[in-house]
Amino acid sequence: MVRFIAGRLAMLALVALTVSFIGFGLLRLSGDLAAVLAGETASPADIARVAKQYGLDKPLYMQYLDWAGRALQGDLGRSLFTHEPVVELILARIGVTIRLAFSALAFALVFALPLGVLAALRKNSWIDRAVLTLSVLGQAIPSFWLGLLFIYLFGVILRWLPISGSDTAWHFVMPTITLGLSTMPALMRLTRTGMIDVLSSDYIRTAWAKGLHPMSVLFKHALRNAVLPVVSLSAVMLGFLLGGSVIVESVFALNGIGLLAFDSIKRIDFPVVQSILVFLSFCYILLTLISDIINAQLDPRIAL
Repeated sequence: MVRFIAGRLAMLALVALTVSFIGFGLLRLSGDLAAVLAGETASPADIARVAKQYGLDKPLYMQYLDWAGRALQGDLGRSLFTHEPVVELILARIGVTIRLAFSALAFALVFALPLGVLAALRKNSWIDRAVLTLSVLGQAIPSFWLGLLFIYLFGVILRWLPISGSDTAWHFVMPTITLGLSTMPALMRLTRTGMIDVLSSDYIRTAWAKGLHPMSVLFKHALRNAVLPVVSLSAVMLGFLLGGSVIVESVFALNGIGLLAFDSIKRIDFPVVQSILVFLSFCYILLTLISDIINAQLDPRIAL
């Protein structure tokens, strides 16, 4: 297991280095940042002065090395709009996004796993078709539309839930359900497919033939192997929820990292956008490592 983790860490370190450079380069190559920062009426001299001020006149690899050197020391620069350290901006907002992402994933798993197992056990029945229809609807409905519908129904008409802010747990109910419903279909379909494949395998038929308790066969033997791809997908989904909650945070006015990224893009605050991009990429990488370790614990063959 130690060799397995060490190999994964070495590979992920290379991926992290590549992602940071590509993310840095794409932002710099998206246009003349110095001209954008200087303004539409700026003269060539003004643009040159701005480029020198922010180091944009240097070669791209020099800009990356300067940024990476400061980033390794915990200095991600300052916001061009608020002049606050980017690290402080991210740390002040990331708690809201993490809370929302984990809540949405937990909500999705609570419903996706039982429904996927039930659909697999009742394959080609009306229950199976109902679950598949629900997954298609959940995938097709836009999250922003669903969020606005929840606000109108539960916030404006019924007045059961607050429609904006992140002060209490009640503020997270509608955003959690909105994000969770968009995440649930993929987990549900993958659970169903995995259970169908596992239930048709020889060792499950042997377990039935031995007269093992049905719950033991389903959950100890079948679900343990069927859930392996679900674990990997959950890690990817969690990364998606951390970085893809921009729309939901905007709809419900949640002061998270998604809303910070949205505002920074509008203000062309490239130090903040760049740092959020790299930070979320590292979250994806870390979550992938964690899912690999969990899968290796569930199935020792993976580590071998």
